[in-house]
Amino acid sequence: MLYIEEFPSQAITDFGCSLITKFYQHILALVFAIHEINKNPDILPNVTLGFHIHDSHIFLKWTYRTTLDLLFTSLELVPNYQCGIQKKMMGVIGGYSSETSTDMATLLSHYKIPQFSFGSFESAVDNPTSLPSFYRTVPQETLQYEGIVQLLLHFGWKWVGLFTMDNEVGDRFLQAFEPMLSRKGICVAFREKAITQVVFDDIQFILKYFDTSNTDFLDSKANAIVLHGESVTLTWLASIMFIPTTLMNFTGSDYVERTCAGKLHTLLRRIAFNNSAGDEVSFNKHGELKGGFDITNLVTFPNRSYVRVQIGRLDPQVPLSKRVIISEDRIKWNRYLAQLPPLSVCNDNCKPGYSKKKKEGEQFCCYNCDPCPEGKISDKEDMDYCMTCSEGHYPNLSQDQCIPKIPNFLSFAEPLSMILAFLALFFSLITALVLTIFVKYKDTPIVKANNRSLTYCLLISLLLCFLCSLLFFGRPNRVTCLLRQTTFGIIFSVAVSSVLAKTVTVVLVFMASKPGNIFQKWVGKQLAYYIVISCFFVQVGICAVWLAFSPPFPDVDMYSLSREIIVQCNEGSTAMFYCVLGYMGILSTVCFIVAFLARKLPDSFNEAKFITFSMLVFCSVWLSFVPTYLSTQGKDTVAVEIFSIFASSAGLLGCIFFPKCYVIILRPELNRREQLIRKKH
Repeated sequence: MLYIEEFPSQAITDFGCSLITKFYQHILALVFAIHEINKNPDILPNVTLGFHIHDSHIFLKWTYRTTLDLLFTSLELVPNYQCGIQKKMMGVIGGYSSETSTDMATLLSHYKIPQFSFGSFESAVDNPTSLPSFYRTVPQETLQYEGIVQLLLHFGWKWVGLFTMDNEVGDRFLQAFEPMLSRKGICVAFREKAITQVVFDDIQFILKYFDTSNTDFLDSKANAIVLHGESVTLTWLASIMFIPTTLMNFTGSDYVERTCAGKLHTLLRRIAFNNSAGDEVSFNKHGELKGGFDITNLVTFPNRSYVRVQIGRLDPQVPLSKRVIISEDRIKWNRYLAQLPPLSVCNDNCKPGYSKKKKEGEQFCCYNCDPCPEGKISDKEDMDYCMTCSEGHYPNLSQDQCIPKIPNFLSFAEPLSMILAFLALFFSLITALVLTIFVKYKDTPIVKANNRSLTYCLLISLLLCFLCSLLFFGRPNRVTCLLRQTTFGIIFSVAVSSVLAKTVTVVLVFMASKPGNIFQKWVGKQLAYYIVISCFFVQVGICAVWLAFSPPFPDVDMYSLSREIIVQCNEGSTAMFYCVLGYMGILSTVCFIVAFLARKLPDSFNEAKFITFSMLVFCSVWLSFVPTYLSTQGKDTVAVEIFSIFASSAGLLGCIFFPKCYVIILRPELNRREQLIRKKH
């Protein structure tokens, strides 16, 4: 049994190379493990383990020499010659560097000697035929690379520098690691290679190198640098690095003496136990140790000394997105950093409301930020494109979130609705007052002169016209949608047909006053009633067809207005709606023509002049209604129709009845038969 009780010498050896003591702790761990196994009779009963330690001196020729010394012992090196050997070598632990382990495997594989490696050994995975020659006792590098990527993503570092050795190992690292970065949206700001291994073995040298070296790092915006080497992998500015958790906790030697070397690798694949530190030890199919990583914070001090503080862990047993577990409160950031955690991006992140726009000729991590186009939003930083809000929502002013659209309909609570409702009631009261006056003075000549029954019919229809406007207020429902246009169309048809009947009556009376005229038999109240009733039933028939085949119904329009949902009555059949309006237009046009031709007939209280003005107002209102109706949306469309109802109805009421009310109330002396006869002569 060999015990080490002294620190290794710093003197020059016989081979002319200085002894580097960086990994002296590895040797101590090995000695400790073997000592613990040998003193415990329950682990390897009746078996004592020993070991020999040789220095590879980094150089290839000395690696071969020391490997041969392990295989063949004599005063002088004689390969393939063994004499009086008292030991039984069951395995070799390779060097920490991959080159050293690979060089050793070249010799050991010929002699079927199993080899274990503490360091990276990519060639083993690349060349499966070499797998029986060695096993790794640190977790696989792919897991380590994935962990670094997840760590970079955790802190939002998308613009990083890569620092590695200028050798085959460094090249393999770049080939394996850069695609991982690219797939996760991380760009490489620069790549720097160091010639000597010393850079990676000495943290102090690393710090000095970045302070003084004339590299791309000094001109780069990258605040995160991944340093890859045989001994460390860290991010520079954050001072966080990965240290293998189970590096010195492998204690599976109890299988060595119980099996022959040829079966060792098969057994190792089945090894699974907990070591003294409580960590599970097992191997995958490639002979790589299944284990995670500690995430260690490298806390530096002004005198350039440092300590490592564990701040998290990389757990390979959980999904990739959750493998990195970090305790943020344990991180000690550099006190001179302006922002914590520091940013490491090619340019500032695009704020919500903006999207990324690629810069020509540069990496995808470098981009401009363009405002979202109208109607679209981006609610996160660095979005590749702006998106449209879901149905029923619209972008806010900052275009960084969607807001539910407000229902758009002519509510009774709105000021406009209150004004229009007040006007509807006001005109209804005026019409009712006029009707009351005409009923009270029904026996006066001015009321009897132009068919009193038609006058009552016209006033009642005008009263209903004003009141039917109330159907257009409030949130549309099935009943109001069915009644709105049909009620309005039928009532207005009665009003216009009553005016037409009054006009036709005046013309026929004048023409019948001539002896022998053929129109004498048409004079009378029945003709006026026929006109009103026939016009009424034609409009009722049009509305009946409309309601039977394509009735109006409540509907919503999500898209016409950007910030509101139009709650409206869908007319069902637009053609039928315009048929209703068109029929009213025909009646009013005929009435206007007849009244215009009869405006100068010599008759007392001739209404033709007043009817001409009223129908001129009526036609003007509804001719302007159509383009206005088509150019407005939502509650504005409803307000336009209500205003048209008021204007046309008020035009009929004012032009036809106000002159008569003036005579009845203010000039009663003119409302006498003698006055009519004198005026007639």
